[in-house]
Amino acid sequence: MREETIVQKLHSISLNRQVNAHEQASRHDIHFKGPATDFFEGALLGNGGLGVVVTTRPDAVMLHFGHNNVWDIRIAEEHADEIMTFQEVFARFAALPASLPQMTDNPWYQEYCEMTGDNYRKTYPRPMPCGSVLLRFDRREAEVLGHTLHIANGRCTVDFLIGGKPALFEIFVEADQDRLWMRMTDVVSGEELPLFSEVKLIPDPETPQEFPAAIVGSDAGTGVQSFTQILPYLEAPVSPYMAHAQDKAFRLAVRVSATGGSDPKNKQVNMQGCSACVELWEGSAAAVLETEAEIAPPELSGYSLARTHSEELWRSYWSCSAVALEDEFLERTWYRNLYFFNCAVKADVTCPGLFANWSYRNIGSDWHGDYHMNYNTQQPFWLAFSSNHLDKHLPYVDMVEHVLPVSRKWARDYYGLRGAYFPHSAYPVEMTMMPYPVPHWGWEVCETPWTVQSLWWHYLYSMNEVFLRERAFQPIKEAVLFMVDYMKRPEASGERWEDDRYHIFPTVVPELYEIAPGFAKNSDCLIDLTLTKFIFHAFIQACTILGTEDAESALLGEVDDILQRFPLYPTAESSHGRVFTSVLGEDPEVVYNVPIPVTTVFPGEEHGLHSSPEDYQIAVNSYLNHRNEGGNELVFYNMAGARLGILDLERFKRQIAYCLLPNGTCTDRALMSGGRYPDTADFDFMSRMGVWFENFSLPAVINECLLQSYNGSLRFFPNWPADKLAEFHTLRAAGGFLVSAALEAGEVQWVEIVSEAGSRLSFYIPWAEGAICTGSSGQPLLLIGKVGVMPTAAGETIYIVRNTSQ
Repeated sequence: MREETIVQKLHSISLNRQVNAHEQASRHDIHFKGPATDFFEGALLGNGGLGVVVTTRPDAVMLHFGHNNVWDIRIAEEHADEIMTFQEVFARFAALPASLPQMTDNPWYQEYCEMTGDNYRKTYPRPMPCGSVLLRFDRREAEVLGHTLHIANGRCTVDFLIGGKPALFEIFVEADQDRLWMRMTDVVSGEELPLFSEVKLIPDPETPQEFPAAIVGSDAGTGVQSFTQILPYLEAPVSPYMAHAQDKAFRLAVRVSATGGSDPKNKQVNMQGCSACVELWEGSAAAVLETEAEIAPPELSGYSLARTHSEELWRSYWSCSAVALEDEFLERTWYRNLYFFNCAVKADVTCPGLFANWSYRNIGSDWHGDYHMNYNTQQPFWLAFSSNHLDKHLPYVDMVEHVLPVSRKWARDYYGLRGAYFPHSAYPVEMTMMPYPVPHWGWEVCETPWTVQSLWWHYLYSMNEVFLRERAFQPIKEAVLFMVDYMKRPEASGERWEDDRYHIFPTVVPELYEIAPGFAKNSDCLIDLTLTKFIFHAFIQACTILGTEDAESALLGEVDDILQRFPLYPTAESSHGRVFTSVLGEDPEVVYNVPIPVTTVFPGEEHGLHSSPEDYQIAVNSYLNHRNEGGNELVFYNMAGARLGILDLERFKRQIAYCLLPNGTCTDRALMSGGRYPDTADFDFMSRMGVWFENFSLPAVINECLLQSYNGSLRFFPNWPADKLAEFHTLRAAGGFLVSAALEAGEVQWVEIVSEAGSRLSFYIPWAEGAICTGSSGQPLLLIGKVGVMPTAAGETIYIVRNTSQ
């Protein structure tokens, strides 16, 4: 290619890079017509800590508050002396007859499960709703027409008719303060309008009765009212309340622009103004109570400054990555879920549980709203890597560090092994034992390597050796230590296996077989094997990068020994050909809950478009043959399809639509009976449990259709229709690369790559004629063949275009 042609092409790239994510996001606002009275119709606002649901009624606007840091922190930890050790329980299981129809037919096992599950049957710990604000108006004078959630800048506007004239009520959460601002204005003149006759703070109706009563404050002169709720540390708080040093508390307060008297008994202030600010404080009870009389929401003159500052932070968030897709539905899915993700999680705030920071009454408290480590907790953070929001993964890292001590203790005291055995369920409160040690859940071995997997991804996508050394290496090593010891137990190898391999035994297939009589389905589960292999290889590479091979030589030797004698993956013949199964001897027509047969593709990252034809075909067959009952596959299963390059995007879109709620989020919905669900099952039973944080990771599936890098080589548009335009900017790839590219008329038009760390660049060349690459040196490099490889320098920008010299 001639030099002037290259310059022209690069100029074309520069001109094309005009996609503005903030502007793209503004095209995908969420509209609702009429009053949105239901929690799941309301607009979702948040700043990663504070979460607010804006609902509207014919007579009022109702705001429901929650916060990732605010939990009912009580915990039940009974029966510690009755649980026995793993070896004692295992011996009892081994002595039971294999002829039992199911293990729970044995009275001892039934009683044991009841006992070990007793703590989890308590309603706490759980996210604690932080109360509501009711803004009442005279419906003879005013009418709610509907609301719009503006995802580009995190604002909700409610359309009113007041005296027959249009008015707008604007609400937003301050991006870096736990405050919500609101103001009513005339649409034509822009002048502020009084509307609300009453504002009322309402503690959550499901606040446990044993808690101390909320402390109510009201000052008509300043327009400030508040309530403070203490969250006792003791499981059974005494009455009258006696303070404990570890009690928590939160305080919700509102300042209104003008008042007309107060009624402390009814916790209300008459409001004749047009603007207000609500603020939440949370932390230790001593700290919240000490400052209670001194703190209040800021003066309402700060509204414009808060609005401008928050919009700047939203613009900064959207600047991290962008897509422009001819498929409007997928583009809308991408931007809306990235909006929800930003509302739900941020650094230095408690890692969200199942339902993030939106709660009201018992909404958001099913399964304690806790951390489930057999995919639920991990899944939302898959988004953070490819979408270039690595900071959003840090709360997950904090969570791993939080559960590490109890995981070490469990490995030592229960299993008698080294390292850490990570829990099936965990809470963001102080724990001294596993919350749910019932064997048919607590023995899911895959959860140990799975918990620490994304710490390795964080390194791969950032190439940050400081993070690897200080935050990732030790948890990964602890998981490796446990898996090595677990696989080298006498029961996991030897003559009874009729081979020379180390096995993962016993284990439990996630959400399928529990403990089977005779351990018939409790060894070498596919997801255990692929994730253990993943974390073993990650540990080997981490030792090389950090130069710790000598210090870790003994453990590295044990890992190598196991890898040399690793179990074979279970397979079976199906109507689609040979497929992976969750365990050996399984019927390939079984109905799964978690899509285990595709886990070597994702999250195992062993198989994909890079695989040998034989391995690739087995993975494809497994994907096509898979039957899932629904609830745990919307992101998970479709992620594997994208990795294989066979995801049917039209069907994917229909499934998203099937799961959509009026608030724009996707819930978990059942897909079929015949597995755990009977024919009479309510297929919508999960929809009202809460806002499913895990499904915000949908953009990760779309990212994998546009760019893949999991095997160390970039692949452009591997699962995108040739007849659809697509463009993306600064998606993050393994190796610390920020990648931008465009597809038109079935051909990649250009690629731009920023190398943050100076890693070696490897990519699949998308043109038969080869690629011309130009970096900071300015000298064009011609690459021919299937894969192009070139060195890069930290901070360098590389442009790649089709070779047109032939």
